[in-house]
Amino acid sequence: MDLPLWRQFTRYMFFDVESNLKTKEREIRWGAIGGNFGPTFASRGSRTVQQEIFKATKSRPSRFYYSARLGLQAFVFALFFGIPLGVLAALKQNTWLDYFSLLTATSFVALGTLITGLMLVIVFAVTLGWFTIIPDWSQGFKPWILPTITLGGVSMGFIARLTRTSVLEVKRQDYVRTAQAKGLGGQAVIWRHVVRNALLPVVTVMGPLLAGLITGTFFTELIFQVPGIGTLFVEAIGKRDYSMIMGSALLFTFFLTFMNLIVDILYGVVDPRISLS
Repeated sequence: MDLPLWRQFTRYMFFDVESNLKTKEREIRWGAIGGNFGPTFASRGSRTVQQEIFKATKSRPSRFYYSARLGLQAFVFALFFGIPLGVLAALKQNTWLDYFSLLTATSFVALGTLITGLMLVIVFAVTLGWFTIIPDWSQGFKPWILPTITLGGVSMGFIARLTRTSVLEVKRQDYVRTAQAKGLGGQAVIWRHVVRNALLPVVTVMGPLLAGLITGTFFTELIFQVPGIGTLFVEAIGKRDYSMIMGSALLFTFFLTFMNLIVDILYGVVDPRISLS
């Protein structure tokens, strides 16, 4: 804090050249671009931000592991149920299957992670006793079930509604009617022409969605006491640990940028008409 403002910025974001008091040699100290987010204010410099996020112990994995695993599981859950639900609703438009799919998707989106998580805890943990209220993370996959459904449910509802809208729009395109007029089978038209082109909007939201799920969601981790980045971020706000808050925000920015790059690459896989050059 005793350095000029421009040097504070370059020191934190990029690097700084410092003199070693023992060897009298100059050395480069990397900043955030090299994975160094500085010491945490709460530990008074004894631990760094990256240690709090990525360092594991003998008894427990790192906080990033918990957030990443929960985010990936929720992402797979959202895609596995959201895309088929949206396609089914579009193909069976204005039937009871369409109404049921829309009701399920809209309910998850409307309730959100906070209400959904509390309802799942009350029903399955308190009332039925199938799960423990305070999860034991050494029990394998069982304690991950409710958090995964809670976190992935909202994303599943959003993906299902987006997929349904996109499939309905693609079904009305001229090339779909041309393929049907040429005598192409119904399943071939649906999967080769309709679904594949309808997935482009879904692929667009996959990058930011996965980045947000991996870097932690506050309500889900707080409700189910997941020791991940989201919980760490909330604790840092309460302690006014500004370096931890800044490091977590930069980590989210990195994943968001990286996943958007992956989405651009997937465009060419889903739709060969798109060129990456």
